[in-house]
Amino acid sequence: MNDKLDIKTAIKDTLPTVFGYIGIGVAFGIIASSAGFNPFIVGMMSLFIYAGGAQFITVSMLSSSFPILSIVLATFLINSRMILMSMAIAPFFKEYSIFKNISIGTFLTDESFSLGMNKQNYTNGKLNFEWFNTANLISYITWAVSSVAGALLGGIVENPYALGLDFALVAMFIGLLYLQVISDFTIKKKVQIIVIIVVLFLVYFGMIFIPSNVLIIVVTLIGCAIGVVLKNVIY
Repeated sequence: MNDKLDIKTAIKDTLPTVFGYIGIGVAFGIIASSAGFNPFIVGMMSLFIYAGGAQFITVSMLSSSFPILSIVLATFLINSRMILMSMAIAPFFKEYSIFKNISIGTFLTDESFSLGMNKQNYTNGKLNFEWFNTANLISYITWAVSSVAGALLGGIVENPYALGLDFALVAMFIGLLYLQVISDFTIKKKVQIIVIIVVLFLVYFGMIFIPSNVLIIVVTLIGCAIGVVLKNVIY
């Protein structure tokens, strides 16, 4: 990464995350196809729902004939973490119009959020609409195309998990976490490593007691609180 925030740089910065979208998008398309959804429906889900985990849950719940209200509620709970992420990036776009802010928030993903947090380490704490919007749109298009491709391949690949496609997203986040740690010089590495270890333990033991869709929110809030305390204590 560098300190430029133009569209060309955004394309270059976002390309490494594309492979993660392709892997998990194809996996989703194959699973949706095996559940009886045709490529057109899969494509519409990716364009209008546009939420990886929520789409997997939606397919599963629709296949099991769950009521629509239950599906909507489950989708909201899974994606409620986006409220926290949107609040975190909002200060970067205060000078932009409501339309542009809505656009950024609508297409925001875990990956583009992580990418943006990494980028601002190189730009003196600045982000702009052109860079972030380009990163969001690349993610959006890649996800939609990949899921449709997966649906078309559904009849060929019977078990996507056997190919390890579901690990693509995990691998991508590990890479993004590594980039965040090595590029952020505003917080001591000691604090970052301690918070990462604490979060790992919280997730591991939290899964025993807390539903996974709620666990993300709980661990995020606790992790942030611990990080703030450690930062003030160590500094």
